[in-house]
Amino acid sequence: MSRADATRVGTPNGLVVATHRRHYIVDLDGGHTIECLLKGRATTLACGDRVEVARDKGNGVIVALAPRRSLLYRSDAFKEKLVAANVTQVLAVVAPDVPVDEHLLNRWIIAAETERCRFVLVVNKSDLVGSDRFAQRFAPYAALGYPVVPVSAKLDAIPLAPWVRGQHSLIIGQSGMGKSTLINALLHSTQARTGELSHALHSGRHTTTAATLYRLHDDDGWLVDSPGMKVFGLAHCTREAITEAFVDLREIASQCRFRDCRHDREPDCAVTAAVAEGRVAPQRVTLLRTLLSETRKVWDPP
Repeated sequence: MSRADATRVGTPNGLVVATHRRHYIVDLDGGHTIECLLKGRATTLACGDRVEVARDKGNGVIVALAPRRSLLYRSDAFKEKLVAANVTQVLAVVAPDVPVDEHLLNRWIIAAETERCRFVLVVNKSDLVGSDRFAQRFAPYAALGYPVVPVSAKLDAIPLAPWVRGQHSLIIGQSGMGKSTLINALLHSTQARTGELSHALHSGRHTTTAATLYRLHDDDGWLVDSPGMKVFGLAHCTREAITEAFVDLREIASQCRFRDCRHDREPDCAVTAAVAEGRVAPQRVTLLRTLLSETRKVWDPP
């Protein structure tokens, strides 16, 4: 399937809003929604992809994929899982009544940075007792330059509205953080839309296990609701891309003696020295070392 030209005259173009295996729901630019098949196995699509659609015996067929501006996906040494395409920002949702995996949270930050997407930390359930103290836990992320936005999806999601307006957002988080409730607060038609997509793809449960895209009202923005995640591998990223994604370490890492420094036991490692001097958080360096080890297994197999 050609990626170079998805705008040929006479063929409708649209936006992928739901996926289930090789079946897709596409919102056509003309205002219609169509169920489509993707033939072949060479290409995989994600919510947010711009595609060209043709008719084949009355059915929709995706025949071309437009170039992507960004692609968020997770991977390990064996497989990849697309999450969303053409995203401009990542909204990570945390809440005080669910244990937060900060190692996972930092992986989302790295994924956003490698795709040049803005990262916003949404502290949900601000109506719960102890939420102020919980929010203070994320002050180090604000110090790194990442916005921290407290909201209550059940009572008041208005503080988040300016952050999503006109943006193409991926909403990500662990299960139980209130992502779906938050989207319902931002988009009142979400529940009906979810039912429509689920029926269209003949899969009553797919909306809890795969991403779904919802358009914002009154502008060109949209939200992608991703399933709750326990892991987020970044094995597809190069060593250089991972190091550059650490905003607090990129300049320090450039001062290491060796260009291919693993920031572990190498002599004259500026990152190791910065940890010893208390200039960077040890857990950030631990994550850097873990990610570099993962990517070496893919890019430099034994």
